[in-house]
Amino acid sequence: MIFKKKTVLITGGTGSFGKICARHILDNYDIAKLIIFSRDELKQYEMAREFSDPRIRFFIGDVRDEKRLSMAFSGVDIIIHAAAMKQIPACEYNPFEAIKTNVLGAQNIIETAIAHNVERVIALSTDKAANPINLYGATKLCSDKLFTAANSYVGKGKNTRFSVVRYGNVIGSRGSVIPLFEKLRETGTVTVTDPRMTRFWITLDQGVQFVCDNLELMQGGEIFVPKIPSMNIMDLVKAIAPKCKVEITGIRPGEKLHEVLITHDDSRYTLEYENRFVIEPQIRHVRYKAIPGGERVKENFSYRSNNNPEILSVQDLRRLIYPEHPENTPTKPTVASKKKVHA
Repeated sequence: MIFKKKTVLITGGTGSFGKICARHILDNYDIAKLIIFSRDELKQYEMAREFSDPRIRFFIGDVRDEKRLSMAFSGVDIIIHAAAMKQIPACEYNPFEAIKTNVLGAQNIIETAIAHNVERVIALSTDKAANPINLYGATKLCSDKLFTAANSYVGKGKNTRFSVVRYGNVIGSRGSVIPLFEKLRETGTVTVTDPRMTRFWITLDQGVQFVCDNLELMQGGEIFVPKIPSMNIMDLVKAIAPKCKVEITGIRPGEKLHEVLITHDDSRYTLEYENRFVIEPQIRHVRYKAIPGGERVKENFSYRSNNNPEILSVQDLRRLIYPEHPENTPTKPTVASKKKVHA
């Protein structure tokens, strides 16, 4: 096991993903130590009260600060990079702040990890990084490129590998539209930008497991994409606020009608597996070996939320959001489809 007796560090570790990931690693792997690296001391204080495991440590710092990263990375074997500015409006209004965190911060992670000979680094990306139309997506695309290219300049005597995980909207995260719809439900009116809109969906637990699985598989330079279901925005409204009036407001600046996880141009480098796609590095480093068992997708294939064969039903989503209600039983699989989708 890649985690056995290793020291793991999660950047942005007090966020929605980081907390679930920390719990999953502590409960399932025989690690030596887990370091939570983040810049919010209140969130660290609150998280420390929830976690009593003696293997966990908390480290205040910012990915913008390379010296602080160097102190934190000493003796670290595995890094899960989840820190980012993620709110689209905030990134649009504060563009260079987003660049400092999402781009310059990524490069700081890379250079510091190589300097400390960290074994494996996996960075979280987003569907908005594929054909980006907003600054958040553009910064994450740049970050993806930095991490995949970093494998080529790991020097002799260094063993660091870098890869990326890219997936869609996360059920249960603070930035999800679901808490917004639940709040609007109390007013009797839910706002929707466009009724045709579709999105990919994954739960926090599934996202965490996918990251951990790919830490085992990664050779360095891959972008891992899970097979996950899509859902129309109006079905999302039916699942959360079926009795509410719907007000159509129009697509906001920087918002897409449909999301993309794999573009047409990516298809030339993409392999399909049972429950994931792997976008291989365009420039392969000398240590790279393709993960066995993959089948190359057809040229001009794309993986979009509106051409996805796996659709999340209203009942499926209710089961995921409100699992305590026994009537919300699944009607079909919601992740890790075994269907081939590129034919």
